[in-house]
Amino acid sequence: MGLYSISNKILTPLEKTTYSIEGLQERYDLQEAIKNNIEILAPESLVISEEFSDWEDSKRRIDILAIDKQANLVVIELKRDEIGAHMELQAVRYAAMISTMSFSKACEYYQNYITKNNLGIDAKERILEFVELEDTELVDFGKDVRIILASAGFSKELTTTAIWLRDKGVDISCVKITPYHFDGKVLINSEQIIPVPELDEYQVKFREKRIEQISSSNKSDRDYSRYNYKGVTYNKRNLALVVITDWIEKHNPENLETLKHKLSHVIKQRTIALVEQITGYKKNRYHINDDDIIELSSGEMVAISNQWSIGSLDRLLKFVREDGFIIEQIKD
Repeated sequence: MGLYSISNKILTPLEKTTYSIEGLQERYDLQEAIKNNIEILAPESLVISEEFSDWEDSKRRIDILAIDKQANLVVIELKRDEIGAHMELQAVRYAAMISTMSFSKACEYYQNYITKNNLGIDAKERILEFVELEDTELVDFGKDVRIILASAGFSKELTTTAIWLRDKGVDISCVKITPYHFDGKVLINSEQIIPVPELDEYQVKFREKRIEQISSSNKSDRDYSRYNYKGVTYNKRNLALVVITDWIEKHNPENLETLKHKLSHVIKQRTIALVEQITGYKKNRYHINDDDIIELSSGEMVAISNQWSIGSLDRLLKFVREDGFIIEQIKD
């Protein structure tokens, strides 16, 4: 398959080139461009480090390290040649070496990346915002490691190895990034070849289930506090739902924008969302049963997050108690 330009009903094939011919270097050109446009290889991912090497052999470096929406680590290896040159073996080694990375360590590495690139943001807050979780729900951060290989071409040996690894349960993908010369410019065609997109849909569905595993595993670390409100006992996530619902009924904000503005100093923006925008894995993070959905005066249908840490719930309770709500924590 090739790329073509069309003009006056005439198709003209684009001239395939190489990165070396175009004078594009692997690290200083290709990697730099991709890290700032990571969706070309890994949609819905956040780059947290480049040239990562937190081990004794400093010659071995992960080109780009990222996390995805399910809080999995993503190892991205780049090659500009036509065969991939054993990159799958390097990537598997790197994946094994970072498989035990903790959330706090990831924040540390990301903060270094932020400082180096003058991004001016807080690492922990950005990661939590990106994965849309509270820090108490990240007990299994990085439990899975994904591998993405990107090259101008792949040898048969490499693709055979990648397919075999996938059959054994390793989440590895191959993305072909082919350069073309056109009108004095270099164009790049990004095409995932392993797994083929049709089969990858099944893998996506599997990843969406990871959010349930993150919030349900290691239950001994979870908070089981109970609260009494209007004579009924609630856990923290159900208490937050009932309290916010009652607060909305009492103050009747005209629309979602007004509601978020009034609660901006109490809850995060993602705590309340339009039902129509809650799709995929996000459905596991909200109260979306029919009885839980709230209709605002504007007609907007909104849902409340079920992800609450002790700190975020304390802020909410302090706010509503000042508004006359009577809530008592039940002591064991």
